[in-house]
Amino acid sequence: MSGTDVGEELGARAAQARALVLLRIRSRALAVAILPAAVAVVLFAADAQGHLAGPAWDAVRWTVLGVAVVVLLVTVLVAVSVARARPAMSPTVPVSEEGAPDLYRLVRDLADRLDVPAPSAVALTPDCDSWLEDRTHRALRKGPGAALRKGPGVSLPKGPEAPAEAADTAPVLVIGSPFLWWMRVAELRAVLAPVVAGTGPSAHPDIAAARRFVRGLDAAIADAAAPGRGPVRGAPLAFAGWVARLLLRACRGHAAEMERCVAAAASMRAQTVDYGLRIAAQEQVGLAYAGWDRLLTRVALPAWRMGRWPSRLDAGVVSALTELSRRDRLADGFALRLGERPACDLLEEPGAADEAASLLAARLFHGGPAESGPGWAPVDWQQYPDEVVDRKWRSEAARLHRVLDTLGVPRASAADPAVPTLARVMEHLSGPGGPGGPGEALAAGIGAAVAREEAEAPVHGGPEQGGPGHGGAADDPPDLWGPGPLPLFPLQPPRTGTELLADHVAAMVCCAAVDTAGAAPGLDWLDGPALLVGGERRADLAAPVLSLVEDGDPDPLLNWLAEVGVRSDKPVRLV
Repeated sequence: MSGTDVGEELGARAAQARALVLLRIRSRALAVAILPAAVAVVLFAADAQGHLAGPAWDAVRWTVLGVAVVVLLVTVLVAVSVARARPAMSPTVPVSEEGAPDLYRLVRDLADRLDVPAPSAVALTPDCDSWLEDRTHRALRKGPGAALRKGPGVSLPKGPEAPAEAADTAPVLVIGSPFLWWMRVAELRAVLAPVVAGTGPSAHPDIAAARRFVRGLDAAIADAAAPGRGPVRGAPLAFAGWVARLLLRACRGHAAEMERCVAAAASMRAQTVDYGLRIAAQEQVGLAYAGWDRLLTRVALPAWRMGRWPSRLDAGVVSALTELSRRDRLADGFALRLGERPACDLLEEPGAADEAASLLAARLFHGGPAESGPGWAPVDWQQYPDEVVDRKWRSEAARLHRVLDTLGVPRASAADPAVPTLARVMEHLSGPGGPGGPGEALAAGIGAAVAREEAEAPVHGGPEQGGPGHGGAADDPPDLWGPGPLPLFPLQPPRTGTELLADHVAAMVCCAAVDTAGAAPGLDWLDGPALLVGGERRADLAAPVLSLVEDGDPDPLLNWLAEVGVRSDKPVRLV
């Protein structure tokens, strides 16, 4: 037996040992629950045989019986609460075998090479991660295959019914959608090898039972903490949640160690498949994560705030990482891989998958609706500069001038006092900075205006929202997303008043440059909205704007405006 086989065997045995510990905790809890009933049976049996007689023993017998009945009722309550609780399911885009036969074939071939059961289905997640997810609790409640054909709000074309109930007991393989677009087919196979190898331990009955036990406890705690429960139903659920919390506290360390052992065993088994390529592919995982993060925070977030959602985020990852490869000497050579077959070719309709994952990303990270509608429309990358960048700048410039009007700042144009100009903003902010200055008052006003507009915006993601092509709330139940409001994973912390003011002043400068100097809005794949002057991006605007906003010094910005040819006294078109 090789060293790899020995390591895998040791990891698997360690995981099974931890699983047995978890099951023993469950058995001990059950034993404690039935202990009063067992004592009551012994006492009544002794009385039937003429032992332990007398009024005192009769009182003890009936007292113990009463305690046993109460404890059994409480045990049934907790057991039912744990059994009925629905563990959280990650929001994903389901991919049917009909929609991705090559991808399913790759996964099955990988499982055959690893000598493990194949995953029951494949789904995409708008994140740079991949994992196995057990969804048998949903399959058992809704019927074989039901949980694997429906997704929260978005789905690809559905495939045939699951061929057998046994297939539904295997976990679902969840793949990060950015991997499919950036990675090549061989790289994706190497990255998925240790993940698919995890289906082997998942099939072990002790490990599977231990996982179901822990997931049930976790779901019962979440169910008890859900808002909107009345006192009649809330009190029993709260007690069941308290008991589940005690049990989960006893299980947490063993469960974490079990999962570590499972991961170690899967990793050892996967070393037999594309081990050398997997090292290089892991570099692509880190690069994809960096590009995906920049794309979401710098490019997608401004669009989401404008009520538009980029419909090809995964394709944008390729452009962003290609640009990163061009700028960063550490990424040299990565772009050469683009001549190989991309993993997204394993999908029959990669465009539909990208659009579904992009909409799901907007829901997860921003809280947008489940489908397009008024104030929430898709935008292509070609339309992004005009429909997002230019609109963002002019909306922020308009807000800036509304706040100036509220503060009583006069218009700067003598010819037409009603028109907005950049000069008005610069004259107001010029002078001493620091606490109590005009910059601080304007920043507070803009912060209040942004907070007020966000509070007045419609709340997305409620039970009235439905998925495209679906029947509404019945196909997109809110409990799939957990009890909390959307977004589930906010990308950025709230911006400070000074940051907002700097953004608004920069937006006003960009509007003036477009209207008076022939500049144009553009898209930088790594930094988001960009100002193009003569077809070239100007990335040197931030420092002059900060000098004006924080120090009240207009000279750096005046020099920048003179270099670009911007007329600060000319009117600017606002939204």
